[in-house]
Amino acid sequence: MYIIKVKGKAKIPDYIQLRDRNFVLVAYFRADRPLKKMEKYGLGGKEKELREIIDSLPYGKLQPLEI
Repeated sequence: MYIIKVKGKAKIPDYIQLRDRNFVLVAYFRADRPLKKMEKYGLGGKEKELREIIDSLPYGKLQPLEI
């Protein structure tokens, strides 16, 4: 799975995209409000680690998500 942070403009907040190994979009959510049903993406119980990754991500750089 891959993750990318998209910078918002003006009143539009920053967003996070999760993409599968084929780069198909599987989740799109606000960076300040991560998804509640992370089990659906195999990330259940890893909310803290995901928050740390999101906070440290540079904008616009697609990176492998390794938790």
